[in-house]
Amino acid sequence: MRLNLERPLAIFDLETTGINISSDRIVEIAIVKLAPDGTQTSYLKKVNPGIPIPPEITAIHGISDDDVRNEPSFRDIALEVLEFIGDADLGGYNSNKFDIPVIVEELMRAEIDIDFSEKRFIDVQNIFHKMEQRTLAAAFQFYCKKNLENAHSALHDAQATLDVLLAQMERYENLQNNVSYLAEFSRGTNADIIDFAGRLARNDSKEVIYNFGKHKGKTIREVARIEPGYYGWMLDADFPLFTKKILKLEMEKIKLENERKKQEKSKKEEENLQSKLDALKNKDN
Repeated sequence: MRLNLERPLAIFDLETTGINISSDRIVEIAIVKLAPDGTQTSYLKKVNPGIPIPPEITAIHGISDDDVRNEPSFRDIALEVLEFIGDADLGGYNSNKFDIPVIVEELMRAEIDIDFSEKRFIDVQNIFHKMEQRTLAAAFQFYCKKNLENAHSALHDAQATLDVLLAQMERYENLQNNVSYLAEFSRGTNADIIDFAGRLARNDSKEVIYNFGKHKGKTIREVARIEPGYYGWMLDADFPLFTKKILKLEMEKIKLENERKKQEKSKKEEENLQSKLDALKNKDN
């Protein structure tokens, strides 16, 4: 079954200095873009992360400090990456939990205030886990009947991920061949996540809630009332920049609503007082 695309789909893979979304950096980025007419184009770039690559991480993806010493920083290529992605939807392997949050953090460090709200995200790992419960190498073997060579080479992994997705479309008749369906199907949770890292979400009433820790499930508004310092703790702690941005926007919204209610209450009290004064005047007359 051919994948039905309304606009391009950019499958990407990142090699990084580690797995911490907030503090680790990209050392290689690869993107394979599939156009609606079926043509593919690719983008590959090594990146100087500006911080040391731990030896145990180099042992995994094979990229050392020497390999990226003379490469551009992500800030230097950020606009180039966005231009290549263009209006494409995004996909990857475990991308909803890792690759997308990481690239958003890098864009924010580059002082680029991106808006991915109109994009849809296909996580091929989530499709695979819902169907077969395996790793990328096993998925490639299972769906494509090939061994995955050069694993943890960003371009090879990105290409393998796209090949797996196309093979999944052929294998599962119940998978609809459009990006909106696949993005919804490949979500790792039923929660309406709004910050990529999964720390903030919306409940059934569309209120923003904390989606982790001791206040999980509680609204930002409720926690601001019962534990005002929690907001400040999150801003100071090691949370992703995008999570903090969304949290700040929600708190600003709450503050404006509280101020509006306070003004309305004050106005109503003034009106009630004036009504009583007018009543007294009329009584005296």
